Amino acid sequence: MSSSTTETVALIIEDEREIAAQVAHRLGAEGWQVHVVHDGHAGVEQAQELNPDIIVLDVMLPGLDGLEVCRRIQANQHASGAPATPILMLTARDDETDMIIGLGVGADDYMTKPFSMRELLARLKVLLRRVERARATSVANVSEPPIELGDVRIDRGSRRVSRAGQPAHLTPTEFDLLVCLAQQPGTVLSRERLLAEVWDWADASGTRTVDSHVKALRRKLGADLIRTVHGVGYAFEPSAS
Repeated sequence: MSSSTTETVALIIEDEREIAAQVAHRLGAEGWQVHVVHDGHAGVEQAQELNPDIIVLDVMLPGLDGLEVCRRIQANQHASGAPATPILMLTARDDETDMIIGLGVGADDYMTKPFSMRELLARLKVLLRRVERARATSVANVSEPPIELGDVRIDRGSRRVSRAGQPAHLTPTEFDLLVCLAQQPGTVLSRERLLAEVWDWADASGTRTVDSHVKALRRKLGADLIRTVHGVGYAFEPSAS
């Protein structure tokens, strides 16, 4: 990751070469260092070699599809102890199932084709701001005691989470969402509030994104930790641990 320079390193994994070139051109115009590959296997290799700041990943890829690429990138980072890189997934289908699966395997955001380059850039910048904010928060919280609720332990300094002593590898978004909920245990937080505090989104257009990330947290930490209040939002329930 580009820790010694302000230049952002972006990896684009996209088999449609025209789209990949357009995205690369737009990000390059921002002064980012852009790397492009066109198949899944190369994407996994480049993610491990470059350790980029952010990844744009297409779902439909030759070799390995984007979902498997995302899984492998996450697994490699977990095995090496490296922090998770934010991933924005692209798909040609506006299919809610695709979105839920994509976010569930570790993507932080999701866009369907065709898309606006301006919106793509804005979403990527939001992801990067959140990562930078998380780093600053980690430094500030390095001497703070971990959050311990039931058998869940959340270390905000190292951004590590475990349940009953078993570590869980969360994406940056999943970790931020968990902390937001855990800091107010038992309190129901609306989807709109979670979008504003975790995603920095000012509107309610991403409520399905919240739902998908909650499902991912339940899959990784247990279905009993987060209570759904239908029509309202979610609450972290340590007493159910």
